[in-house]
Amino acid sequence: MKKVAVITMGVKLNHEKGYSRFRYLCDFLSDMGYKVDLITTTFQHWEKAQRDIGKIKEDEYKFGLKFIYEPGYKKNIDLKRIGSHRIAAGNLTKLLNKEGDYDLLYCEIPPNDVALAAAKYAKKKGIPFVADVNDLWPEAMRMVLDIPVMSDVIFYPILRDAEKVYSLVSGIIGTSDEYRDRPLKNKKLSVPKETVYVGNEIREFDEGIEIYSGEIKKEEEEFWVTYAGTIGTSYDIRTMVLAGGELLKRGYHNIKIKILGNGPLQEELEKLAADKQCTNVEFVGYTPYPKMAAYLRKSDVLVNSFVKKAPQSIVTKIGDYLAAGRPMINTCMSQEFRNKVEKDGFGINIMPEDVNILTDAVLDFYENPEKCRIMGEKAREIAERQFDRPQSYKKIEELIRRLIETNE
Repeated sequence: MKKVAVITMGVKLNHEKGYSRFRYLCDFLSDMGYKVDLITTTFQHWEKAQRDIGKIKEDEYKFGLKFIYEPGYKKNIDLKRIGSHRIAAGNLTKLLNKEGDYDLLYCEIPPNDVALAAAKYAKKKGIPFVADVNDLWPEAMRMVLDIPVMSDVIFYPILRDAEKVYSLVSGIIGTSDEYRDRPLKNKKLSVPKETVYVGNEIREFDEGIEIYSGEIKKEEEEFWVTYAGTIGTSYDIRTMVLAGGELLKRGYHNIKIKILGNGPLQEELEKLAADKQCTNVEFVGYTPYPKMAAYLRKSDVLVNSFVKKAPQSIVTKIGDYLAAGRPMINTCMSQEFRNKVEKDGFGINIMPEDVNILTDAVLDFYENPEKCRIMGEKAREIAERQFDRPQSYKKIEELIRRLIETNE
């Protein structure tokens, strides 16, 4: 039985908030016959609090759980987070040196310094190292702090660590083609690489709809335009709020804007909606995954809402949006995703940060129910074919198996 460590600083365990990608991967690999340890942090990223490790250990998991101490932070991007990850990286090195009897390390990047600790250990032990690239640091950080020269100086250590990690990879999994190819941008390495979208379990998504659909009340004449995710700097929720106001001005009082999720800009944007008297805009707040699925399905149009400068590509929520079987308005400027929207036909691309363009796009769907139906059906088809984890994650296992066999 081959032994694999899956290393991530951001994972949702039982009864927690967050993303389930790495939890699912650990279950998946365990079911495929691997002995798996999930190595993660004592700090829960979405709760912004230390975990109750004793309580967690009362539950049963298919895989082993190991925790490295991390002091934590209050904001997604600040110096405390950088320092917190640095401490976690040091503690990961100590843990691996003490208990790191593995055939392969599979590690999320970012955080870059944590991934570098794993990559260096793998090199020292002569075992394969797979980087799972699901964001780009420091590129994404420039959304918050982009000051000529100063930002280059501040972010240089993060960029340096990224390039070191990329030079040590044995294999690459990217959550988009762009992320998959980034490690080799400045490297002449010949390593296996695959794109595996974050995705979801469509069975679990559909169960959420079945359980919660009856609880979510929607008037027959209402038309819902919905966003689900973080309310933060990268996401153009401001334009959605203002588009709500514009819809009211144009006399469409039955079109409702639903904002699911929370984040650092929530209070500011709620105030904006109140000040502008956007009575058709509702901030639903954080919604557990099964209930979110029901909200998405009840909606008529879903908005993948990003600001112009956002560096994101094909993000976590896309699998859920597509599984809902609803058309999508996309403002993300990633050329890869814009091409996919157009080619696969499940939505439309518009320019971000323009209230009238977004309002017109909403009204076009409102006035064309057949267009909504056709694009919604295509969305669900793509979800089942490309984003359903029980199928798509087979590519991860195949890459892992190939690397271990080659290294024997």
